Amino acid sequence: MNRKVKIVQFGCGKMSKYLMRYALEKGGEIIGAFDMNPALEGKDIGEIIESENKGIKVQGADNFEKCLKEGKPDVCIVATRSTVEEISEVYKLCAKHGVNAISTCEEALYPWNSSKELTKELDKLAKENNCTLTGSGYPDMYWGVLIDTLAGSLFKINKIVGVSSYNVEDYGIALAEGHGAGLNKKDFEEKFGKYNDLSYEETLKAIEEGKVIPSYMWNQNGWLCEKLGLTITSQTQKSIPVTNKKDLKSSTLNMTVKAGDATGTEFVVTTETKEGITLETHNLGYVYGPENFDMNRWTFEGEPDTNIIMDNPDTVRLTCSNLVNRIPALINAEPGYITTDKMPNPLYMVKDMNEYVK
Repeated sequence: MNRKVKIVQFGCGKMSKYLMRYALEKGGEIIGAFDMNPALEGKDIGEIIESENKGIKVQGADNFEKCLKEGKPDVCIVATRSTVEEISEVYKLCAKHGVNAISTCEEALYPWNSSKELTKELDKLAKENNCTLTGSGYPDMYWGVLIDTLAGSLFKINKIVGVSSYNVEDYGIALAEGHGAGLNKKDFEEKFGKYNDLSYEETLKAIEEGKVIPSYMWNQNGWLCEKLGLTITSQTQKSIPVTNKKDLKSSTLNMTVKAGDATGTEFVVTTETKEGITLETHNLGYVYGPENFDMNRWTFEGEPDTNIIMDNPDTVRLTCSNLVNRIPALINAEPGYITTDKMPNPLYMVKDMNEYVK
């Protein structure tokens, strides 16, 4: 592409500080920024990314479609909520106007096993208008591409175990609430715990009915199985409350989580496959105490046994940098809802992003 990649940012909260800066510094051109929070309207995006003014002010969401229609952006970056249903209207507008879209929404990474009918609808709309929709972020690389690459170095795999944790304070209220942060034991059991013993078929039905919210590893295991060529025969999810012995102040929830109440959740997803490989993945999202830190640890049981340990990864910035590095592949991809397991691995861009666009 012999011009800058034109980008629209939808969602100008915590993550956008890095998403917009990285996009600009990788040679992209931000032509619009939108948010549903009136407090952000009128702010220059330079203020959000802690830079000089850029001449682009945050607008209300009601002006978004006009920008898509008149500005003809190449890409929309969506950084708002954590489920495909919650971002679907934005994706539909992008697809309607033939604009490629990519989101930090965790479910968007592989929604085929949790929101199949909605994803089929989005896929059809994107194909009709010759654009691509996808999801990316930290899980894309550090729960996905990295694990697939390591698997390619092994002779035999019997089981893959992954454990990853993150501080819900870093991502906003939607993610914190989705992890049950602040719930007492009774409310946690009602929202999460009572579904722990469902079978694979019962879990799929409960997800379809909206009773069970699939954890990020639910989608991630689907992504990994698709990438590794594994056939899922069973997949179950358990939700375990994370607690602290002391009260913890949550600025995101604007409350103090009392000792013994849920500071968040440890989701455990177990996937059995026809090929005999088991995936057991744990994602822990909770309000951190002073002793807690982000971690990403994976174990391969087989020949040879192999471990990888990443302590204190900068999860927020890695989410944003990986997503921005995916933009050329997004534009180059075939039309439809194309998950990143179908794309080339992310590239470190030493040149402006437009030079990687075919």
